[in-house]
Amino acid sequence: MAALPQDVSTFGRPSADVRIAKWAPTPHPKLGPLGAECPMSEEESAIVDTLRRFAENEMRPTGEILDRMTPDEVIAPGSPLWSFYGKFQELGFTVDLLLGMEPMQRAKIMCLFYEILGWGDSGLAISVGAGTLPRYLSRLFGNDYLAELCADNIIGCWGITEPDHGSDSLDPEGNAAHAKGAYGRPNCIATLKSDRIVINGQKSAWVSNGPIGQICILYCAADSGAGADTRHGACVIVPCNTKGVSKGKPLDKMGQRALPQGEIFFDNVELGMEHLLAGPDSFQRAVYAIHAEANVLMGACFTGVAQRAYELAHAYAHERKQGGQPLVRHQNVLHRLFSMFRRVEAARAVTRRACEYNMVMQQPALHAAMVSKVTGTQTAFEVASDALQLFGGNGMTRAYPMEKLLRDARASMIEDGCNEILSILGGTALVDPELL
Repeated sequence: MAALPQDVSTFGRPSADVRIAKWAPTPHPKLGPLGAECPMSEEESAIVDTLRRFAENEMRPTGEILDRMTPDEVIAPGSPLWSFYGKFQELGFTVDLLLGMEPMQRAKIMCLFYEILGWGDSGLAISVGAGTLPRYLSRLFGNDYLAELCADNIIGCWGITEPDHGSDSLDPEGNAAHAKGAYGRPNCIATLKSDRIVINGQKSAWVSNGPIGQICILYCAADSGAGADTRHGACVIVPCNTKGVSKGKPLDKMGQRALPQGEIFFDNVELGMEHLLAGPDSFQRAVYAIHAEANVLMGACFTGVAQRAYELAHAYAHERKQGGQPLVRHQNVLHRLFSMFRRVEAARAVTRRACEYNMVMQQPALHAAMVSKVTGTQTAFEVASDALQLFGGNGMTRAYPMEKLLRDARASMIEDGCNEILSILGGTALVDPELL
């Protein structure tokens, strides 16, 4: 057998710095607020500290207030939503700042960013994420003109789902469709003429930031003269003050009530061809690109929700007594807490891994992003449910934040593609034609 290379031949030998000698006699290390997180750079630590203060002191109380308000009150002048946006913009976390980072650093910072925002309030976190999508995708496609239309102080929205078409809007090739199924008539069509785009139809009540969006990244069917085509559609950047654009009432929802969602209508909306971000030939790439970005960040955001639910359960288990002992002294509670902790750590790890891969590789792996989204959102719901169970009846009341976290987490398994459809599409991506 060949000898080991010289540089590994000393493995296992005692070194001058034996860490075990510095351990406490009974080791009991405390992890940081982000779990088993390796030491961060000075810059990363400063970003995390700033974001955590903002999430705890601004997002969380604002989200709790907005949760008790009607949808109309949430978007009305003078609402806490607008002061939140003003304070968020003061932080200076812009799209160009993130895109100016090296890919590996960008991946880590973006995961930290959305995880901490989700830890603060998931509805506001999703609002921030949707608000950046028009500029972010315009930059990814290298379209400086459209990127400048989507300035950082302009709130964006993402219009893709329709009254008759939900998660199937993310499946232009029909991989998740029934064998006898058909997409049917699209609810929104962009007619592409020689010199302009004419948009008619509507997007559903689930447009994130729909009621407050100032610019929309619109995904819809395209008609280039041979009829509407959903597989070769159009991605258009639409200023929401364009003639013919109108909005419905904000949606009254169970969870994520701080996130305004609502319909957008298009009545003979005319735009120059320069507003076309992706035409029929590149439409599927545009679907793939936004989906790959959004799914990873959903995973990060709801890892933050899971982290918050775990923290609340952990603290409550130490203060609440049953049978004359703190809950944390009961074995079943210890088992439950460790299971929650394990799932949060796993969700965080898989999200970071998927994000790093997709940032570094020439082409992102959409199914890796789907793993992040499905894992993060499923974990948030399961951990929030377990945490509420540990709180017992108290968890059902509004005196504690558990019932809100559970409502917010439940919505996440549907938005940005319901988890069942994403799992089918992810499985389709695993098929290797060379092995068939």
